[in-house]
Amino acid sequence: MTAELRIYKQPEWIYTESCGVMRMDAYVVGKVIRQLREKRGKSQELLSGLAGIGRTHLSAIERGTRRPTLETFALIAWALEMKPSALMAEIEQELSKE
Repeated sequence: MTAELRIYKQPEWIYTESCGVMRMDAYVVGKVIRQLREKRGKSQELLSGLAGIGRTHLSAIERGTRRPTLETFALIAWALEMKPSALMAEIEQELSKE
């Protein structure tokens, strides 16, 4: 028996019925991280240092050219002084606007 794959595209995220996976748009993830970093008055150098990642890696995430792993996502959230779930909520809120 072959499972049918149905893909529903919603604003900036994709939900696949067969496996129930949501994939965030890398640009929106980076945009929210950049906005929160700037709101907190932190430079890329400082935030990347606090998160233990390279500045160029953070820059690529903020531009949407790289997707953070779950571990990197959590490290960035803690460096922004918030829980990863709170960062995800901010991203979901931004997605609902678009």
